Amino acid sequence: MIRVMLTATMMAWCLTSAVGAESDRQSADEAAIRKTVEAYVAAFNKADSKALAAMWSPEAVYTNPFSNEPVVGREAIEKQFASIFSSEKDIKLEAKTDAVQFISPGVAVEHGTAKVTRPNQATETSDYTAIYVKRDGQWLLDRVTEEDVPVVPSHYEQLKELEWMIGTWIDQDEQCRIETVCKWTKNQNFITRMFAMSVRGQLEISGMQIVGWDPATKKIRSWVFDSDGGFGEGVWKKKDKSWFIQTTGTLPDGNKTSQVNIIRQIDDNTCTWQSINREAAGEILPNIEEVVVVRQPESE
Repeated sequence: MIRVMLTATMMAWCLTSAVGAESDRQSADEAAIRKTVEAYVAAFNKADSKALAAMWSPEAVYTNPFSNEPVVGREAIEKQFASIFSSEKDIKLEAKTDAVQFISPGVAVEHGTAKVTRPNQATETSDYTAIYVKRDGQWLLDRVTEEDVPVVPSHYEQLKELEWMIGTWIDQDEQCRIETVCKWTKNQNFITRMFAMSVRGQLEISGMQIVGWDPATKKIRSWVFDSDGGFGEGVWKKKDKSWFIQTTGTLPDGNKTSQVNIIRQIDDNTCTWQSINREAAGEILPNIEEVVVVRQPESE
């Protein structure tokens, strides 16, 4: 029994040692591949086509999104880069390795993102997959494919004047409290304004307003929906520090409404709101006088 236990212990120790050695080897190989990427970028930015070609295997294949046919072989790859460097001066490369996976002790796959910049031109971004093979202790590029990264348009530039609204705002008196939470959507193409009105602690109405840039009319527009079933839309126009929102809407019973809402920024934490020229179901309604709205501190 003792002999069996000793044998089992030795086998477990050997297995653990082998696993540890394999992990150490992969860590060293991953570090070597990442250094190869750094050297590749440095050679590219020096316009050194020979140094770049030396990092590829003799039978390598390179496919990029800007050419119709793959480039096969180290010599052909060198010629392609030499042609690029002769026709495009000051072209620069950035590369970021996202992950390195090992298929076998001599084959690895790197996933990353590349950015190519040229003077006075937009940056070209692509996702790439690079297969490396280990030859004589050196990791060489064997297959590389690239795909364009789609550019997601953003209307932030048209909406950034409203960025001060982002946060939570409170308008309240002894009986009524209105809370509005403003947030950017993904890619900063829209601002959402979630609002809730409570009277004596009971929720009366809530809803959501979406503010965005209309590229067709070249104007800021908004759409609002409330919990009673009403909805409306508005067109925003700025004058000094005030925004005038010409709004039209539909009540839950189908009657039409219109008004001009005015939001005036006092400072980073204070603004005012009022509504004028109000009309509902063909009847003129009294204006709502200017009220002060205060930003709620984040800690609250």
